[in-house]
Amino acid sequence: MAQQIPISRQARADDPRADAERDDGTHEIAPDLAYRRVVLVNVVFLGAPGAGDRNWTLVDAGIPGSKRAIREAAAARFGEGARPAAIVLTHGHFDHVGVLEDLAAEWDAPIYAHALERPYLDGRAAYPAPDPSVGGGLMARIAPLYPTEPVDVSTRLHTLPADGSVPPMPGWRWLHTPGHSPGHVSFWREADGSLIAGDAFVTTAQESAYAVVTQAPEVHGPPMYLTLDWPAAGGSVRSLAALKPERAVTGHGRPLHGPELRRALDALAQDFERVAVPEGGRYVQTPARAEDGSAYRTP
Repeated sequence: MAQQIPISRQARADDPRADAERDDGTHEIAPDLAYRRVVLVNVVFLGAPGAGDRNWTLVDAGIPGSKRAIREAAAARFGEGARPAAIVLTHGHFDHVGVLEDLAAEWDAPIYAHALERPYLDGRAAYPAPDPSVGGGLMARIAPLYPTEPVDVSTRLHTLPADGSVPPMPGWRWLHTPGHSPGHVSFWREADGSLIAGDAFVTTAQESAYAVVTQAPEVHGPPMYLTLDWPAAGGSVRSLAALKPERAVTGHGRPLHGPELRRALDALAQDFERVAVPEGGRYVQTPARAEDGSAYRTP
């Protein structure tokens, strides 16, 4: 049975300001790295406070209805009217692209994503149906209600370079971490061990509405009800654990840091099949993959 790996409070983000919500609703993890939780998902702001126009990057774009919260946080952190150099996506699920079209248009911002995620972002393909049979709580049971249709930002969309660089994020590299979706990526800064993991792993039991509300710190596999390829997801977690990150911010849950983060992530990687993979489910038995086209559904 899938389960969580609880961790101590010592694994919470190392900057004491991360536990204190700023006036703009963000939590700062490092001097140039902050996040804001918008209902059930985190968006990440990369750039120094006061950076100004085109000198920062937004990672992911929240849920529908979160435009005002993201826009106000950006203005407070970087300056009124400061637009991002780009919006960079870990993947294209509804809770990560909820206001992508509106923000990209308002800010006239380019968008970067992995090539395998492009069909969900240029209107060509929808995600396979979510799987409510994986269990774990209310968030899983209501999964059939989650949108799977694509957005169309094709006029602004760019593919992440094959060399691993991230044009609007100097010093960072993208890492292909598939499983939760075919083109899921995480972002890694080796200089200080910072990891933006998206949903490759998360730090709350996202299937449970109670856990989503309480945000008790724990390390957990990707949200089960939308994960398409469990063998690939396990490989992605193992590749991230091998980095030995100093700090990690994920798509859901609180940021974590230090030895306790690494211990928990190692435990998840070493025992992924037992602690993260559900006992049954549509994609446990038959993964949906880019290679055979099963990960792409006609919208």
